[in-house]
Amino acid sequence: MKVAVVGGGLAGLSAAIRLRADGHNVTVYEKNERAGGKLNIREGNGYSFDTGPSILTMPWVLEKLFASAGRKLSDYVEIMRVEPQWRSIFEDGTTIDMSGDLPTMVAELEKISHNDSAALFDYLSYSYKQYELCMKSFYAKSISGLSELRSHHSLRELLAMDPLKTVNQATKSFFDDARIQQMFDFLVMYVGSSPYHSPAILSQLAHVQMGLGIYYVKGGMYNIARGMLRLLEELEVPVQTNAKVAKIEHTNGKATGLTLESGETVYADLIVSNLEAIPAYQSVLADVPQAKQETKKLEKFNPTVSGLVMLLGVDREYSQFTHHNFFFSRNPQLEFSQIYDEEVPADDPTVYVGISSKSDPSQAPEGCENWFILTHVPPLKSGESWEQHRTRYRELVLDKLERMGASELRKHIVFEYQFIPDDLQSLYGSNGGSIYGVAADKKRNGGFKIPSRSALLSNLYFVGGSTHPGGGVPMVTLSGQLTADLIKNDLKNQSIKNA
Repeated sequence: MKVAVVGGGLAGLSAAIRLRADGHNVTVYEKNERAGGKLNIREGNGYSFDTGPSILTMPWVLEKLFASAGRKLSDYVEIMRVEPQWRSIFEDGTTIDMSGDLPTMVAELEKISHNDSAALFDYLSYSYKQYELCMKSFYAKSISGLSELRSHHSLRELLAMDPLKTVNQATKSFFDDARIQQMFDFLVMYVGSSPYHSPAILSQLAHVQMGLGIYYVKGGMYNIARGMLRLLEELEVPVQTNAKVAKIEHTNGKATGLTLESGETVYADLIVSNLEAIPAYQSVLADVPQAKQETKKLEKFNPTVSGLVMLLGVDREYSQFTHHNFFFSRNPQLEFSQIYDEEVPADDPTVYVGISSKSDPSQAPEGCENWFILTHVPPLKSGESWEQHRTRYRELVLDKLERMGASELRKHIVFEYQFIPDDLQSLYGSNGGSIYGVAADKKRNGGFKIPSRSALLSNLYFVGGSTHPGGGVPMVTLSGQLTADLIKNDLKNQSIKNA
């Protein structure tokens, strides 16, 4: 079949690799000058920055993708394990280094609380069981809702998922110290969700991080995209950049092709959209009958947080920080309430600082550091701009970093670039500038994502953070693979039916 992939983010590239491996003729259409989506790069004054994801987890997802095309990931991408995994920094001066080495982690928690140190093993056992349950379903199939989930699990397994608890409630059932609770709760921000709203099954992220490890890609995280693009070139899959899709053509409930902004029309038997479902129905699918009604139905899938991203070239080294650092808020409940419930920027946000030059000196001049700073903020509402907050929030973030150990940081900034939610929305078409797609919310959507199969056009599929299994490098990459599995199964069933 002739397949058109709309968007060259990691999910689109992953789907293209798998579909080509399955024998289809595939072309990727990417509107920007470079594929990779939010996983991208920016350089200046000798500094190199990953502009999106900075932590790699679950590398088996990438290994599986490359293996599907008869290749080895290690021939395309060099990954290295990062230890300590991150440094947690609190306003009272406490620091906790999260580590995948259990004796080290026990000792770190012992500094804070003997009881919580002893509880670590029970917590990790709980997290591992949640992960193993997901390996049977969430990570194995493209699941559209509870009914499909039930078909993969016994009642006993469904109850073991702790469906009545949130992540925060699960964390509190193991740990007493508020700082330790806050640190483990924050793992759910890998998928851009609130620990007070997301289902407890996402507590598995502790096992994903500490059990499976976190990794860095030598030369920068963008080398993941470079590796995929090299593989696609070998597979003779064209990736057309600067090729914005203006409209998905359709007739009688079936997609027929694409019209590019240049005016070129492309025929396709099947279309995979890496553009999120809701923005797609509002733009390239706006004239599809029932598009507005479908968008209304999808409102329960609210976007995740967006972010203020600051890329700073710093002309000194800060030895007290590690590759990954989290400067935590004083009051996490207030922080998450302001962002997710009140939908306003938090007065005291948690700030992430990634300094990849700590592990890879090639990313900054000698004696200098490349600071990737991410502060989560609410997604944009329709017609809203984040420009009004840009200057104030920059100062708030820098004040916090200087207060919590980055002395005189402002004096040492020699390069700076920012991304605000407006940029994330315009560059990648994400809903409200969402970073991670759809937020997992126990009450609103049960933690599920938008189904990969379009409800309106029979041969249109969605991939990426808004669809199953969610946001983040491994999840969107897995999304492309699971959607390819879904397509393969649908085509098989259609062939049987036609026969």
